[in-house]
Amino acid sequence: MMNSQEIETAIRYGLDIVILIWNDSSYGLIEWKQMNQYQRISNVRFDNPDFVKYAESFGANGYRVERTADLPAILEAALSNGGVSIIDCPVDYRENVKLTEQLGTLICPT
Repeated sequence: MMNSQEIETAIRYGLDIVILIWNDSSYGLIEWKQMNQYQRISNVRFDNPDFVKYAESFGANGYRVERTADLPAILEAALSNGGVSIIDCPVDYRENVKLTEQLGTLICPT
């Protein structure tokens, strides 16, 4: 949502560009930092618009990834279509928290 003006500019100039949105409906990194520092979160989760319709409202191609296995084909289509394409790809950053916890228990030899 912070890049709407760039989408409009790319459309206006007829650029070929693919925008991949890693959609977690939050500010995931900020949430992670808040949990690590304060053990709680504040104002980092929100709803998003339908990014496919959002893309189409600009005159761009809109795609939604429903399954991980679909991403390569969607990327290929977006890259070959020309013009501006926006791909809405849901992500779950909870695995990052698990990884961070595991890394925190490792002892590095000196």
